[in-house]
Amino acid sequence: MTALTDLRNGLATRLATITGLRSSAYIPDNPQPPVAVVMPGSITYDTAFGRGSDDYTFTIMLIVGRVADRASQTNLDAYCASSGSASVKAAIEGDRTLGGKALDCRVTQMTNQGSLAIGDVTYHTAEFNVTVIAAG
Repeated sequence: MTALTDLRNGLATRLATITGLRSSAYIPDNPQPPVAVVMPGSITYDTAFGRGSDDYTFTIMLIVGRVADRASQTNLDAYCASSGSASVKAAIEGDRTLGGKALDCRVTQMTNQGSLAIGDVTYHTAEFNVTVIAAG
């Protein structure tokens, strides 16, 4: 049986492989951009016969500073690329077992690129949907 905490930490560990990007397995009170935050979305139990596996859905919220609109959006574009040294997809899928804790994982979609106000500061963000299949 795989623990949700293990998967959450595994995703954060993969995201930390991106140079200069902080990662958090938990929603921080005061995010320090650039940061990728792992947020569990849903769990579908018993997706394989006899408790063989469960499907987990996570949202990765990527938050970057917004000093200048164009520069921050260009910075965000590199994280949204499907490949490259700053790619969220490439970083996560670099170990699709998340250190042996998952059977497979895949970044399936980037959505909701926009702005987010936290306190008096506005940041640029993008959300990534991740599906993880783990032993039940």
